[in-house]
Amino acid sequence: MSSPAPSPPLIPPSFYFRPSMRCPRVDGIPRGGKGRLLGLPESCALPCFGLIDGRAPWAEVRAAWNPEGLAVSVEVTGKPGTLLHAPDRPEDSDGVQLWVDTRDTRDIHRASRHCHRFIASVVPGKGKALDAAVRQAKIARATADAPTADPGPIRSTAERTRTGYRLELFLPASVLHGFDPETNRRLGFCYRVTDPDRGDQHLTVGREFPVGEDPSLWATLELSDDG
Repeated sequence: MSSPAPSPPLIPPSFYFRPSMRCPRVDGIPRGGKGRLLGLPESCALPCFGLIDGRAPWAEVRAAWNPEGLAVSVEVTGKPGTLLHAPDRPEDSDGVQLWVDTRDTRDIHRASRHCHRFIASVVPGKGKALDAAVRQAKIARATADAPTADPGPIRSTAERTRTGYRLELFLPASVLHGFDPETNRRLGFCYRVTDPDRGDQHLTVGREFPVGEDPSLWATLELSDDG
C-alpha cells in the first residue's frame, strides 16, 4: 500500500525569503520611433521565487533602470489565444500589476506615500494587434497615498509573440514619488502577472498573503551601474 502524498505546507517556503535582486542600468531607453520600446537584455531577467513553492513560471519579467526612471518588461508564454481586457476591472485582465516603494521601507505593513501601484493590461485591437493601457491605482489600507501622477509620460507597448504576448513599460521619475538614484539605490518591488485562465504569477508569495498592500512582503531591487 502506497503512502499518501504529503500535504503542502500551510506557509509556503517563499514566505520566509525577502529577496534582494540586482537591477542593471540600461541607458538609451525608452526608445523612440519604430521597434521595441525597451528590448531589455537577458541580464535584466528577475528570478521567479515561486519555483521554491513548486509553481512553474509562465511569464518572464525583466527590470532595468536609468536616471530617467524604471523599465519593466513581461513576456507571457503558453497564451496564443484570446486575451481578456476588462476596462472596468483592469486588475483582472491579462497584464501585470507593479508595486514600487522608492524608499524600500521593509519594516512597515501599510503603504506610505512613497509606495506606488500601477496596473498595465493588454488591449486587443484589430486582427493580432495589441495595445497597452496603464493606470496608477491606490493601495488598500495605505497610511498615505502616493501623489497621483500624470499618466501621460508613462510609455508602454504590447505585441503578440508566437506563444503569447510581450508587454513593455517605462515608468519615468515623474510618476515615482521619491525616485532619486543619486541618494538611494534600493527600491521595494513586487509584481503580479495575471492570466484569467491560469491565475497569477507572483514574484514571491501570492494572494494568500496581503502582498498588494503590505510592503514588508515585497522584494528589493538594487539599482546597479553595471549593464
